[in-house]
Amino acid sequence: MKLTEHLATAKDTIISFEILPPTKGKGIESIFSHLDLLMEFNPAFINVTYHRAEQVYKKRPDNSFERVEIRKRPGTVGICAALMHRYKIEAIPHIICGGFSKEETENALIDLNFLGVRNILALRGDAAANEKFFTPHPAGHRYAEDLVKQVINLNNGQYLEDDIMDGGKTDFCIGVAGYPEKHYESPNMDTDIYYLKKKIEYGAHYVTTQMFFRNEHYYNYVNRCREHGVDVPIIPGLKPLTTKRQMTMIPSIFNVEVPVELYDEMMKAKNEKDCEKIGEDWLLEQCKDLLKNKAPILHFYTLGKPHVIYNVLKRLL
Repeated sequence: MKLTEHLATAKDTIISFEILPPTKGKGIESIFSHLDLLMEFNPAFINVTYHRAEQVYKKRPDNSFERVEIRKRPGTVGICAALMHRYKIEAIPHIICGGFSKEETENALIDLNFLGVRNILALRGDAAANEKFFTPHPAGHRYAEDLVKQVINLNNGQYLEDDIMDGGKTDFCIGVAGYPEKHYESPNMDTDIYYLKKKIEYGAHYVTTQMFFRNEHYYNYVNRCREHGVDVPIIPGLKPLTTKRQMTMIPSIFNVEVPVELYDEMMKAKNEKDCEKIGEDWLLEQCKDLLKNKAPILHFYTLGKPHVIYNVLKRLL
């Protein structure tokens, strides 16, 4: 079922989760143990992130170095199939521009269509670990809006090869990213929303936001999007803060604010258990407020802390 169909037919709160593929060499059991705990809450879907290859230097026997590409977290398509089989649930893979050619993207979309995947999240992706700024694949897309256009073309039966006539049509529901505190590369919020609107005009069906820790950022963002004519569902992305280290790491990586009240309480904590409880309580209050204000979905970035999200949902629902 498409995400938009879930929204149209849901009678209760819709819950969803996002997971990372395991690092290369680790089994899928780590994913299952992560999610088994959370299945009690009947999530409507599970997002699975996609990760670009990274360039690393490996030493040769003659002590020279060779530059090679490795993908540290492969398996997104396979994980989606495994989740759909094990849990009978919708899986939503991320599809990214960075590190992929248009042909590789098309082939991945074909595989996903064959598997029965009906939803994707189309993203530009981050710069490579060794790059300061995003650089697209030489034969790939520079912007997420171009990726959206490619998916829409495939939905219409239009493939990259001109000689494919009457090509089979896919039927993907397309999500894109939104940034309640704006993308770090955007000069201002209006510009950020302008480019979001272009993705919607090209055919995207919904928006999933970056994490935020003050709900006013989300409400203000939704209001400004509506003022600019963005009328698709805007799904709030939520994450618990559970360690003191995250107080500086999260803002640095994701360009989001940690509220003073949360920071102060976290820094007073005497141990990790206290930190987790503070983060759990904060997230619970966020969720209560979002439900009160009729947020369409509560979407959780689980990222290694499923027990905290379990506790939040157990207290919430």
